[in-house]
Amino acid sequence: MGVSTLSEWTGRIGELVIGATAKDGGTRSHSVTIGGEEDLPYIGIPPSGHRPLVAYELSDDPELWPAAATRFIGDRVHDTAEWVAHADREYQPDLIRLYLSSTRERNFSDISRIGETVESVLQATELPLIIEGSNDPAIDSAVFQKIGEAAEGERILLGTAEAGHYRSVAAAAMAYGHSVIAQSPIDINLAKQLNILLRETGLSPDRIAIDPYTGALGYGFEYSYSVMERIRYSALKGDSDLAMPMISSAIDSLVVKEVREADEGDACPTAVAWEIYAMLPATIAGASIVCVRHPLSIEPLKTAIAALWNGEPKGGM
Repeated sequence: MGVSTLSEWTGRIGELVIGATAKDGGTRSHSVTIGGEEDLPYIGIPPSGHRPLVAYELSDDPELWPAAATRFIGDRVHDTAEWVAHADREYQPDLIRLYLSSTRERNFSDISRIGETVESVLQATELPLIIEGSNDPAIDSAVFQKIGEAAEGERILLGTAEAGHYRSVAAAAMAYGHSVIAQSPIDINLAKQLNILLRETGLSPDRIAIDPYTGALGYGFEYSYSVMERIRYSALKGDSDLAMPMISSAIDSLVVKEVREADEGDACPTAVAWEIYAMLPATIAGASIVCVRHPLSIEPLKTAIAALWNGEPKGGM
């Protein structure tokens, strides 16, 4: 692929702001802005738009989280707020992504506990937040309403909207001033369709982040990469229905066979390698936020992104 120039493109990736400081009515130490690119990733010094960010993912139910991640953190995984505070202090991600995995338990009904968890996490960290709610249409409305209410004023990124259930998350986002992750199954046309559906609910395009879904390295990542590239190309060519920043997660990386079968002594480097070597290429394909679940993936990934951003790629990862 040859080097592009800004003059080749007619489109621009929209910007999306996550987090609200006291000045904005929130309690975050700072906000982050993603998107804004007018060219392919890492083109130019400095490149256009905003540098890709690294989010650390964790769960309020460690039983539903990869062992490679929870084993490293230890007993802190049983206290969500302590886990968040430890991750913020020790590993310094750009954002925290909280999965309320407890909502996926059979016959979940403790909606008030969701609000309490969100409030405790807001107190545990001042970083901008991404919060994932239910994936059960039967409780979606109540769960997203509670998340939105508990985080009102904090301008979180709320997930996840899918073609089969997007109205409840969009309604909560609009009611409480948040943004939405729009996830589609590795298909550019489905990604575009979902963005259109969200916009038809009244959600502004500057409050939508595209998640085209990312397969693990060796388990479909190559296809994910090509779809992300196509989304970025279409947006820069002027397709406003795809001109939103993208978010990518190494969601399956810590449960692949190679990581699960690694001896305990080798599990950390194997897990970290599987995340880094998917998420760094994801930024090259156009992701504005990349997400990891092993805390040791954060620093080398941030370092590699900074090196590419500054036009000085370094070896030794």
